[in-house]
Amino acid sequence: MGKTKQPYDREKAVAYADRWWNDYNPAYRRFDNNDCTNYVSQVLRAGGAPMSRIGQVDQGWWYLGHGGANDRWSYSWSVAHSLRWYLSRSKSGLIVVEITDARELELGDVICYDFDGDGRWQHNTVVTAFDAQGQPLVNAHTENSYHRLWRYEDSPAWTPQIKYSFFHIVT
Repeated sequence: MGKTKQPYDREKAVAYADRWWNDYNPAYRRFDNNDCTNYVSQVLRAGGAPMSRIGQVDQGWWYLGHGGANDRWSYSWSVAHSLRWYLSRSKSGLIVVEITDARELELGDVICYDFDGDGRWQHNTVVTAFDAQGQPLVNAHTENSYHRLWRYEDSPAWTPQIKYSFFHIVT
């Protein structure tokens, strides 16, 4: 009998995001100055998103280890720009659909930020709740955030040129 694909468990993803938003899971490496993508990757993994192309740092999305000095990971696991492009191109493993309206996002989905609008993606967040108007609220690391409005207009990194990419997790 073949393997059956497990659906992405949004409740588990959000529970993990809410548990670790202001702390660091010792089972993973901590990236002191820029942990947002590592955190989002952990949330996706907690929701059951499958890793792919394990061992090839410039391909796939994966992490090997238990928080120690010998851990290894793909660029897309820990670099905002790499995760954004991995999500938009992935055809196996972690499958997503890029959407154009933040109001179409669901819990556990991902938002990527290009603060300068120059094509270089600097930040990632995960949707963890919605406000009374149905706008996504997000959690993040680097500047640890809990149920923050997705637009990030209160961030010192925000500029009028900001671009967003919205990714709905399928599996």
